[in-house]
Amino acid sequence: MTKKICILGSTGSIGVQTIDVVKKLGIKVVGLSAHKNVELLIKQARDLNPDILCIGDEKYYTLLKENFPDKIVVTGEEGLISIATYPAADLIVNALVGISGLVPTIEAILAGKKVALANKETLVTGGKIIKMVLSQKQEKDSLPILLPVDSEHSAIFQCLVGEEKKNVKKIILTASGGPFRGKKLKDLQNVNVEDVLMHPTWNMGKKITVDSATLINKGFEVIEAMFFFDIRCEDIDVVIHPQSIIHSMVEFVDGSVKAQLSYPDMRLPIEYALSFPERGKQIAVPLDLVKIKNLTFEEPDFDTFFLLKIAYECAKKGESYPVALNAANEEAVKYFLEGKIGFVDIMKYVAKIIESHRVQKVETIRDILEIDAETRQKFKNLVEGEIS
Repeated sequence: MTKKICILGSTGSIGVQTIDVVKKLGIKVVGLSAHKNVELLIKQARDLNPDILCIGDEKYYTLLKENFPDKIVVTGEEGLISIATYPAADLIVNALVGISGLVPTIEAILAGKKVALANKETLVTGGKIIKMVLSQKQEKDSLPILLPVDSEHSAIFQCLVGEEKKNVKKIILTASGGPFRGKKLKDLQNVNVEDVLMHPTWNMGKKITVDSATLINKGFEVIEAMFFFDIRCEDIDVVIHPQSIIHSMVEFVDGSVKAQLSYPDMRLPIEYALSFPERGKQIAVPLDLVKIKNLTFEEPDFDTFFLLKIAYECAKKGESYPVALNAANEEAVKYFLEGKIGFVDIMKYVAKIIESHRVQKVETIRDILEIDAETRQKFKNLVEGEIS
């Protein structure tokens, strides 16, 4: 039977690569969503012939419906939920950017779907609630409902197949170090958006590329790993690995270490999530270690890239702290990409927000969304008060 999937965020970097993978695997796409890139969404829909389409920005609804009068066309948050819970789909690929990915993930799980998760914010902000929902839906000894798409978490997931949790001592997340590895704060005062978006090893969307430059993306991955793999943040290390060949490692109690290696290619973890528990066709270029010659490692610079240290602190404190961290960072990156603040200001303003944050309990989705909104407003008041 052909697997049927919906792709949330089909016009973004992960979404586009997912479409490349599904074509090679012969998977049927029954739903697509985009925020506002309606031109690309129309092209994808003509190519893949899905049943249902969602456009986040309502002003493009009429255009989309005119092009596809015979299809289900939905819009906004309710539209995302409609695609996330679409009855014909077996699996939902969540490639959305930002906290908008949280509710569709929860709704998809509640609807009995498997979710291939590329949206960091789902677990960073809602990890506690996702764990509760999964505990209600996950049957013992059944295949996982939530499958990682990030290269690091996919690597860990692959290393843990067939292993018992009690034998895991430590998770080691690798990071390229971004475009400013080896730089100090004084060197980063005048970098521009183009400098930041020139990632040395990965081709990604703008938001995650900026997060990689500040290393906060690795802090978010620590928080994600806590919930994905049920492990304390104290047992998760970050190691800088500039070649981006080892995508992460797991250390076991007997001292052995497993690693997953490949050239940097997001299609590989996407394919693994879509094919699991099988492996798909060969999509990635085979690894040639002789040509690579050297794999190097170094400690992160927590003083220059201090948001990584703050992310660890937020992970330990839990509850509302990761929600506030995510909201402040999303706003900071947006302001930076719009040219309103500098690169170092991203880290400075996020640090100020977290320093002033006071813990709040997170019991419901409403709690998360309220904390998110409050933090964003607080950030805007802080920044606009300083730059006006």
